Amino acid sequence: MRRATLWPDHLLPDDRVPPPWPGREVRLDGRVTYVRDTPATAAGAEPALYVHGLGGSSQNWTDLAGLLADRLDGQAIDLPGFGRSEPGPSYTIPAFADLVVRWIEHSGRGPVHLFGNSLGGAVAVQVAGLRPDLVRTLTLISPALPFLDFRRSLQGRMLPVLAIPRGERLVARHLTQLAPEVMAQQVLEACVADLSRICEQRRAEALEEIRVRYEAEHYAAAYVRTFRGLVSSFLRAYLPGPGSLWRLAEAVRAPTLVVGGLQDRLVDVRVAPQTARVIPDSRLMMLEGVGHVAQLEVPRLVARAVVGLLAETEDAAERSDLAG
Repeated sequence: MRRATLWPDHLLPDDRVPPPWPGREVRLDGRVTYVRDTPATAAGAEPALYVHGLGGSSQNWTDLAGLLADRLDGQAIDLPGFGRSEPGPSYTIPAFADLVVRWIEHSGRGPVHLFGNSLGGAVAVQVAGLRPDLVRTLTLISPALPFLDFRRSLQGRMLPVLAIPRGERLVARHLTQLAPEVMAQQVLEACVADLSRICEQRRAEALEEIRVRYEAEHYAAAYVRTFRGLVSSFLRAYLPGPGSLWRLAEAVRAPTLVVGGLQDRLVDVRVAPQTARVIPDSRLMMLEGVGHVAQLEVPRLVARAVVGLLAETEDAAERSDLAG
C-alpha cells in the first residue's frame, strides 16, 4: 500500500456541471438493465464501468465520469432493482457481480477500468478477484467491505428490519409517510459531509431519483433484500471457507485506488485503509471533511487520484514493453 498520486489539477478539464448522462434500456438475460453512457472526448480513451452503492444509481457518477472523459469511455449501470433497472431474482454480492461480469462480456468492452462505491465497491472486488481478465484497474470509493461494529454505521438502524418477516413492507410503509423532498434531504445528509458542495442541479436530480423510487413497487423489497445480502456477506467473511470478500480482496491483481472519507457515516472509516492493506497493488487516499460519496462531494480531487493511477499504470506498461 502507498499513498495515492494526484495528477496536477490544471491538467483536468475545466469545472462544469454536466447534465445526467444519456441513458438507455438494455435487455440482458431477459431483464432490463439501465445503462448511462459518458462518451470519450479524446481519441484512445479506454473503457470504464461505474457501479453505484446501496440505494444509489448510475447517476451518482455523472461528475467524475465527465472529468475523466478525455481518458475513459464510460458506462454506468443501474443494478437490478435500483435506478431504472428492473428487479432481479437475487440481491446478493455474487449475484450483482455476475450481472457486472455479464454486462462486460455482453458489451464486448473488457477489460475495463472498474469503479465501485459502497455496495458497488464490494461488487467490484468480487469481480476483480474472480475475473482478473476483465479488469484493467480498480477504483474503490468507500467500499462496503466487511466490518462487524454496526455502531459505526447509520445503516445499523436497519438491522432489526432484517429479523422481521417481510420487513420490506415496513420499509415501504415508512417511505409512503415521508415526502420525497424530506427523503432526498435525509439521503444527502447521510451520504455527504458538507452539503454546500452539492449544487442545485445535483440536488434536483437526487429528488427526481427519490420520486422514481417511490413509483417503483419493487424498490423497498430490493433495498431490504440487498441490505440482507450485504450483511450476510459481512458475516461470511469472518468464517472459514470460500466466499470471503477479504480473501477475494487478497486475490485482486489489478492496480487499485482506494478512496475513503473520514466523515463517512455509512461505512466504518477503518475499512478503506484495511482494504488498501489487503489488496497487493494498492494506493490509498483518505479525505478529511468528506463523507460516503467522494465522487459526488469532491469529484475533482477523486479525478486527480484516478488519473494519477492511470498515469502510473501507463508508465509501468511502457517500462515493461521496453524491458521486454
